[in-house]
Amino acid sequence: MKIYKNKGYWIQYALKLAEQALKIGEVPVGAVITLNNKLIGEGKNCVISNNDPTAHAEIMAIRNAAKFKKNYRLTNSSIYVTLEPCLMCYEALIYSRIEKIIFGTYDNKSNITKILQRKSTNNIKKNKIKNKILTKKCSDILINFFKNKRKNNK
Repeated sequence: MKIYKNKGYWIQYALKLAEQALKIGEVPVGAVITLNNKLIGEGKNCVISNNDPTAHAEIMAIRNAAKFKKNYRLTNSSIYVTLEPCLMCYEALIYSRIEKIIFGTYDNKSNITKILQRKSTNNIKKNKIKNKILTKKCSDILINFFKNKRKNNK
């Protein structure tokens, strides 16, 4: 297994997963979990295809990483996700003990990370959340997805 230290690499990897989600009609979000810069879990949105409202990219990545580690605690790990995590995913990241969250673009509807960063009562401290990594690519794929969806619904 190769080791990559570049945050941009892991977000690009997550973007490839988002593109896979897009191809199957899902909201294009991808997530990658690393430990010591090694891939231990990945996921893409599959809410529709799995008929599972919890099957967000982050949740799928957490499930895969936990299976890989054979442990529900993913201490010292990082998640790279193309879109800011929602409240459900953020809580799952806290409970799984993931230390760092790196995301590409904000979810302008919720901005949950900005709200929750004010509280540093958990393992994800204020300085452990990084954003705006490949923002344009991460936001463009979502913008285009929703434009096409609105166009097709008319």
